[in-house]
Amino acid sequence: MKVKDMAGVVEQIAPLGLAQSWDNVGLLVGDPERRIQNVLLTIDVTKAVVAEAKALKKDLILSYHPVIWDGLKRVLADGPTQVVHDLIRSNIAVFSIHTALDAVVGGVNDGLAEMLGIVDARPLGDYVEYSPQENYKLVVFVPVDALDKVANAVFATGAGAMGNYRDCGFGTDGTGTFLPLEGAHPAIGKRGRREAVHEMRFETIVPAEKLDAVVAAMKQAHPYEMPAFDIFRLFGYGSRFGLGRIGPLGKPAKVARLIERVKKQTGAKAVGLVGDSKRLVRTAAVCAGTCGTILHTVIANRADLYLTGELKHHEALAAQEAGLTCLCLSHTVSERFVLKKLARQVKDRIKPVAVRISKKDADPFTSVSYTHLR
Repeated sequence: MKVKDMAGVVEQIAPLGLAQSWDNVGLLVGDPERRIQNVLLTIDVTKAVVAEAKALKKDLILSYHPVIWDGLKRVLADGPTQVVHDLIRSNIAVFSIHTALDAVVGGVNDGLAEMLGIVDARPLGDYVEYSPQENYKLVVFVPVDALDKVANAVFATGAGAMGNYRDCGFGTDGTGTFLPLEGAHPAIGKRGRREAVHEMRFETIVPAEKLDAVVAAMKQAHPYEMPAFDIFRLFGYGSRFGLGRIGPLGKPAKVARLIERVKKQTGAKAVGLVGDSKRLVRTAAVCAGTCGTILHTVIANRADLYLTGELKHHEALAAQEAGLTCLCLSHTVSERFVLKKLARQVKDRIKPVAVRISKKDADPFTSVSYTHLR
């Protein structure tokens, strides 16, 4: 497979359309046409990870965090762009996934919710406009006696499919008016005279990729010289995508028990605690990484516990004042657990390509005691 094919792999796991607008996801470094045989998975693309990729002869790094956040004015061999320079010289591509993996069902935040035992988890905020298949509604106004011809034409071109049904449409009758002007060639009536015609408002659903063909077929079958029609973009409301998760626990649990469970599944060596450590948790919220602004939504929803990567000082104070217990795992510790699942998903889709999780990718923070430092 080629580097550019990784986009198709990622779209099956976590569509990039789920990423936040401020994020930088997709192919960030490399030649899209280069063939790849070895992939390295990591949270961050550091100098140590790049050195590991070179030693293992990896062609592509699939990273969680983007290796490039903002626009670069220069790429030099030292300083903040050293890693990007080394990647380019070593011909190693980087594809980043970040908040797309946060928002997708079964992604990072669902993983954290599952650890706590949250059931019926729902997103907390930072919603994105995304639908697995983009659809439109076509509304066209047709003389009653021409309805079947127009409907059959658009159905035959791909409109009107919903699940296990086809030829789905709806019609309401009414009166259409028009006045043909000089140069018009009306199918009904005469130039210079206002007409009132018994018409049907016919509407149906159309997949985005078939919209142009359906509209062309409608115009071809319609008796009017200038058909009146509207096109509306549809947004799915059944599945709302965004960051974080909140919901009730399937079985209420004490904070200490939840900490044990989370440390075991994430590998966290320590947990930052804000608030009551002895409470019984019935409702909990999670958000991987840094999700400070979402904290206020958690408080407003009266959750007992908030599991996240990190909080700023004043966010921690706000949680404390609101009576909310918070667990902070450290930013990347709240995310790194997902790499094992991601590796399995990638391997299933690109079996000829070797996939490995980085051993050099690590949390920059370590937990030490004062006595250890003396």
